[in-house]
Amino acid sequence: MAETPRHPFLQDLSKHRGAPPTAVVIFGASGDLTARKLIPAVYNLAADNLLPPDFHLVGYGRKPITDEAFRELAASAIKEFSRRELSDDVWFRIAERTTYVAGGYDDPAAFDRLADHLAKIDEKVGREVQPLFYISTPPSVFAPILENLGSSNLAKKYLGKPHHAKVIIEKPFGRDLESARELNKTITGVLEEHQVYRIDHYLGKETVQDLLVQRFANSIFEPLWNRNFIDNVQITVSEEVGVGTRGGYYEQSGALRDMIQNHTMQLVALTAMEPPVSLDAEAIRDEKVKLLRAIQPIDPAVDVARAQYAEGMIAGKSEPGYLEEEGIAEQSGTETYAAIKLSINNWRWQGVPFYLRSGKRMARRVTEIAVQFKRPPGTLFAGGGFDLATNTLSFQIQPDEGLSLILNGKVPGLETRTQPVKMSFRYSTTFGSNTPEAYERLVLDAMIGDSTLFIRGDEAETSWKLYTPLLEAWEAAGRDGMGEYAAGSWGPSNADALLAATDHVWRKP
Repeated sequence: MAETPRHPFLQDLSKHRGAPPTAVVIFGASGDLTARKLIPAVYNLAADNLLPPDFHLVGYGRKPITDEAFRELAASAIKEFSRRELSDDVWFRIAERTTYVAGGYDDPAAFDRLADHLAKIDEKVGREVQPLFYISTPPSVFAPILENLGSSNLAKKYLGKPHHAKVIIEKPFGRDLESARELNKTITGVLEEHQVYRIDHYLGKETVQDLLVQRFANSIFEPLWNRNFIDNVQITVSEEVGVGTRGGYYEQSGALRDMIQNHTMQLVALTAMEPPVSLDAEAIRDEKVKLLRAIQPIDPAVDVARAQYAEGMIAGKSEPGYLEEEGIAEQSGTETYAAIKLSINNWRWQGVPFYLRSGKRMARRVTEIAVQFKRPPGTLFAGGGFDLATNTLSFQIQPDEGLSLILNGKVPGLETRTQPVKMSFRYSTTFGSNTPEAYERLVLDAMIGDSTLFIRGDEAETSWKLYTPLLEAWEAAGRDGMGEYAAGSWGPSNADALLAATDHVWRKP
C-alpha cells in the first residue's frame, strides 16, 4: 500500500534549517510593524516551507479580542502587505495554529495566563515547543515586558536546551548611552546574552549580507580594501517622505537617533571591519565591536552638519517645511538631516574619512554605500577630451538592491577619448524580483538560534558612547548651527562644506 503523502507544510523539513517546534509570541500584536512586516514574514516563510512542522503564532496585546478576530486581522495584513498574494492553502496551515492572549504589559497575572497558554501548546504538540518572544512595542514598555517574562519564568523556559526561550527586541535600543546601559541591565537581570536578539532590519537585507560575500569571497577586492587605495567612503540613507503624522515621535528622535546611530553604523561596521576568523556569529560580532571602538571621538564643531528641511518640490508637488508639520514645536531644534565625518584609528583605515548622511524629504529614497578609490596619476590622461571619473564601488541597499562599479573606458573612434562607464548587478534582474523581506530572514535566524545578523549588547553601547556627546552638544546648542535645505534636494550647504574641507564632494546616488 502506497504511503500517504505528507501535507506540504510538513514536507522537506531540511528547508527550515533545523528550526525546532516554535511558538512565536508577538507583543504588540495589533501594531503597525506586526501588520506590515511580522505577519507577512511568517506567511512567506510558510509559503516557502521554511517553518518547522509544529509552528504556532500567538498574538499578545492590550485589546481583548478573540482568536478568530486576530486571524482576520492577520489575513488582512497579508493581503495588504505581503510580497505574495494570500493563498488559502498556506493561510489555512497558519490560521489553525494562530491564537491570541489579551493582557497588559505590566500585568504579572496576564503573563501567567500566557505561560499557561504556551504550556497547553506543548501539551497539544506532545513535545517541548520553543518560545520566541518578539517585542514589537514602544520602548516605554520594553522593561515591563522583560521583567514579567522573568517573574513568570517564561524567560527561563527550557534554558540549557537548544530550544530555550529567545527574545527579539526591536529598535530603538535606548536613547543614549545611559538608557542603553539601563536596558542592558534589565535584560541581563532576566536573560542570558545568547537568548537576546536585538534586531536591526537593515542586517536582513540581501545587499547588506552580500557585502560580506563581496569583501571576503572575491580576491580582487581585499588587497585594495585599505588606506593605500581607498580615498573615502560615503554612506547615504535618504528618504523622500517627511515626518507625516509621526511629528510627535520624531521630535524626540531626529535623524541621528532614528537612522545614523543604528542602521548606518551597522553599514559602517560591515564595510570597515577586519576579516572574521569564521562565519560564526560571535566571530563576526567581535570584529564589528573592534571596529566601532577604533572610531575616534566626534568633534561637534568640525565633524558634523545638521539641518531641517524647508518647503520645496518633490515629484511636482509642493511639500511643507519641517516647522510647518503637525506636532512640531515652533522653535524645534530636532534635525531632519545629519551628516557625520568619522575617522577610524587603525592600520587599515588611518586617514580615510567615512562620510555618513541621512535625511528626510530628500531628492529620492536610497540607501547606498559608495567606496571611492584614489585617482591614478594624471600624467597620461590629462587635458581636454579625457573625462575621467573616480573609480567607485557602490552597494545599493534599497530600493533597487545590487551593486555597481564605475570604471573609465575609451570612447569608440579614431581619437583617444575617455568616458566613465558603469558595470551593474541587480538582484531583481539576476535572481528575480520576489526577493525575501529582511524580516523573513531575521525571524527564521532567531528560530534556529543564529545571532549573526543581530546586535550584541556591547555593540549597542559602543555606538551610543560615540554619539551621546554629540547629542548632548546639540541639545545644549538648541537651534544654533542648524542648517536648512529645500525639500527635494540632496541636503544643506553646511553638509557640502563638511566635505569641501577635505576636498571631497557628495556623490549623487
